[in-house]
Amino acid sequence: MAEGVQDVEDRARVVIAEDSVLLREGLTRLLTDRGHEVVAGVGDGEALVKTVADLAAAGSLPDVVVADVRMPPTHTDEGVRAAIALREAHRGLGVLVLSQYVEEQYATELLAGSSSGVGYLLKDRVAEVREFVDAVVRVAEGGTALDPEVVAQLLGRSRKQDVLAALTPREREVLGLMAEGRTNSAIAQQLVVSHGAVEKHVSNIFMKLGLSQSDADHRRVLAVLTYLDS
Repeated sequence: MAEGVQDVEDRARVVIAEDSVLLREGLTRLLTDRGHEVVAGVGDGEALVKTVADLAAAGSLPDVVVADVRMPPTHTDEGVRAAIALREAHRGLGVLVLSQYVEEQYATELLAGSSSGVGYLLKDRVAEVREFVDAVVRVAEGGTALDPEVVAQLLGRSRKQDVLAALTPREREVLGLMAEGRTNSAIAQQLVVSHGAVEKHVSNIFMKLGLSQSDADHRRVLAVLTYLDS
């Protein structure tokens, strides 16, 4: 069995939107080798929207779309615009966008809608195969996956705002890892601290950002959106 398959409970059904045929085929191979199903591959935003609509009409909506931010015809924002439109049109569809560089406006617009099933990764992250496939699966299952560089820039911008002023440096660090989509256990491993210590930091973050118990499981995503909207 290929590395990574044993960590995935269910096979993800994926649509890939990438105008580079070579990269599109490469992404397809990475995912299929690890037990996932690529149901379609397209080269522009218009084709992406149509393909997903056709699949949905046939009762076969994919779990997640992986799309390049910049695609034909203008190679500006066609991919991310298509991703935003798909998130609005198809409830439950995960969207993971890939970008050559961190583009704060696109990341913020993508994350400003529904608080689940969204990701933004730099293309360099694809080379880290396990992390990339894990991100695809996480988004397909309704989680978040943000590139560390994206998080760093967004957090850097948000430091100018008062909303995060109450957080300690360690709490900011934990919030950054939460934004990447990491679990408490993964954060503890990354920071070399106990699971209990991470739970305490997360609890403090929720309290300082005014996220009550009634927000339930969505508080992790709401914590991230708090600084994005600040």
